[in-house]
Amino acid sequence: MTALAKTKAVETAVHPSSKTSMQLEVIVIPVADVDRSKSFYSSLGWRLDADFAVGDSFRVVQFTPPGSQTSVHFGSGLTPAAPGSAKGNYLVVSDIVAARAELAALGADVSDVFHRGGPGQPAVNGHDPQRRSYFSYATLTDPDGNTWLLQEVTSRFPGRVEGDTTFSSISDLAATLRRAAAAHGEHEKLTGEHDDNWPDWYAEYIVREQAGQPLPK
Repeated sequence: MTALAKTKAVETAVHPSSKTSMQLEVIVIPVADVDRSKSFYSSLGWRLDADFAVGDSFRVVQFTPPGSQTSVHFGSGLTPAAPGSAKGNYLVVSDIVAARAELAALGADVSDVFHRGGPGQPAVNGHDPQRRSYFSYATLTDPDGNTWLLQEVTSRFPGRVEGDTTFSSISDLAATLRRAAAAHGEHEKLTGEHDDNWPDWYAEYIVREQAGQPLPK
């Protein structure tokens, strides 16, 4: 066996290629008062999926944020973690300013928008000047002190998504369509022709944008 083959064999053993789909289903957060938390997350417009109790020692409440495929569990007898110790779970939004304003209007404890120049860089007040994906944030804190990090993402890094195109809200889809329409207008200017096949062009643009791939011209 050559040195290169040995290296590849070691890499495969350490980082095996998995064919099994593993989708993150639920995040558990520790709370002190289940009913208070239920009222809080309901007030944000999150969907209540379940509230099951078994005796006095076990209860699980499930909420799902709008547009999310991952849900949140809290209750009694779920986790030994201290209430309020869940920090930094991400909530991705397409417009951080609008999301922050909506939460503030609902009376939630949400910070001002801030951005970072890069990974590990200090926080700076305000939206990222270049409106780059992944760089603008706000924090949302629940009554126990569990903290969510809102992050603005309008396009994904390469390889992050493979044709799995989803939208968290009607406004998210509308904003994506507006970007596609503007880009398609530039496409028609470039070609000098009217494009009757715009639905296919829009579809390719939207999927490529979410996948972090080069956009059509």
